[in-house]
Amino acid sequence: MNMQKSVARRSFLPASWPIHGCLVLGSCLFVVPFLWMILTSIKTLGESTLVPPVIFPAVPQWSNYSEVFNTLPFVTYYINTILMTAGRTIGQLLLCSLAAYAFARIEFPGRNVLFILMLSVLMVPSYVVLLPQYIIMKDLGWINTLQALIVPGLFSAFGTFLLRQFFLTLPRELDEAAKLDGANHFQIYWSVILPLAKPALIALAIFVCLWSWNDLLWPLVVTDSPDKMTLSVGLAMLQGEHLTDFPILMAGAVLASWPMLAMFIFWQRHFIEGIAITGTKG
Repeated sequence: MNMQKSVARRSFLPASWPIHGCLVLGSCLFVVPFLWMILTSIKTLGESTLVPPVIFPAVPQWSNYSEVFNTLPFVTYYINTILMTAGRTIGQLLLCSLAAYAFARIEFPGRNVLFILMLSVLMVPSYVVLLPQYIIMKDLGWINTLQALIVPGLFSAFGTFLLRQFFLTLPRELDEAAKLDGANHFQIYWSVILPLAKPALIALAIFVCLWSWNDLLWPLVVTDSPDKMTLSVGLAMLQGEHLTDFPILMAGAVLASWPMLAMFIFWQRHFIEGIAITGTKG
C-alpha cells in the first residue's frame, strides 16, 4: 500500500506538471475539431457560414441527422463499409499472422532476404499500384463489387511486420514443447501462438479497421454505383461544387465516425499494450 502511495506521489511531482500540462493541451487541440464537427452538425446553414463563426447554435437542428438519410442511401453505405472493413480485417489477421509466424518461427533459406523484400513494399506509395490494381479488377469483372473493395486489402506488409515483432518475443520453448507433443507448425500457430498474441492481433485489427473505414481513394476508383459505395465516398458526394451544406455534411461525418471512436475507446488498453510489446524486439 505504501509503495502504491509513493508511486502516485512520484507521478505527480512538480517536475512532471509541465509534461502533464503539455499532454492536456495536446489532447484539447485534438478534441476541439471533433467538438466543432458536432456543434456544426446541429446548426443551420446560415449559422455554419457566419463570420465571425457562431460556436453554439441558437436552436439545435437535430433534423440534420435525419436529413442525411433522406439525402443519401446512408444505410446502404453503412452496410458496404461494414462488410469491407470486416472482410479486410479478418483477411489481414489471418494472412498476416500466417506470414508473421513463418518469418518469426520457421527457419528456411532466404528468410531474412524475403522479409526485407516484403518490407520494401512499405516504401512504395499506394498511388503507384492504383492503376495496375484497377486493371486487374476490371479484367476480373469486379468493378462495382464488394470483392474489389475487399481483396486488394487482404494483406499488409505492415501487419506482417507488427505480428512478427510480437511473435519474436514469445519463448521458443513453447514451440519445442508443442513439437514434443506431436504438434505440427499449423497446430503450434493456431493453438499456441495465436492465443498468446491477443494484444498484437487487437492492435492490428484497430489499425486495419481505421484504415479501411476511412479509405476514400480506392472505393472512389472502383465504385460508381450508389448501392456499392462506402461512407467515405458518400460523404464526399455531399460536397457541392459551388455550395456545400456543412451542417448536413458534419451530421453525416458524426454518424460515420462514432463506430470507430467507440471501438478505439473500448479496445484502447489492448491497442496500447500491443504496440508497446511489438516494439520490444527486432
